[in-house]
Amino acid sequence: MEKKLLLLGYLLNQNMHGYQLNEMLQHNPGMPITLKKSNAYKLLNDMERDGWVTHQDEQHGNRPPRRVYAATEKGETAFYELLRTNLSSSSSPEFPSIVGLDFVHMLPTEEVIQLLEHRHQIIEAKFTQLDEVSPEIRESHIAVDYLHHHYASELQWLTVVITHLKSA
Repeated sequence: MEKKLLLLGYLLNQNMHGYQLNEMLQHNPGMPITLKKSNAYKLLNDMERDGWVTHQDEQHGNRPPRRVYAATEKGETAFYELLRTNLSSSSSPEFPSIVGLDFVHMLPTEEVIQLLEHRHQIIEAKFTQLDEVSPEIRESHIAVDYLHHHYASELQWLTVVITHLKSA
């Protein structure tokens, strides 16, 4: 549901060809979900079959033709239904990168500290990237602000855990 909501939301803002969509999905620091290129095309095909999107082939010069996708009226209706469902619900989050935290006792403390410090650097880079997003974008895309706060909390928590491990 969320992935279709994301694609429809982009297409309601502007018609896009697959490469543009992929660029938005892969290079947006505030992207809240992972959507691989192949999965995006499968979803676009499914949504086209359902009448939510259409495409036109465009050709520029000698380049191969490319599909430019657009949301239909039925797609706009579906978008608003998906949006309302998404905003009024809360699914249980999954955090695959924290599974190992339950097993830190199985490694030497010094190694755990080094690994968590490395993790801290990675999260700090993500936080910094979001921190550099303009206030206008953060205000109009509150998912970016949400992720910014999430990373800030995780950095704070990691600092406490690392400090605790160092003093133990």
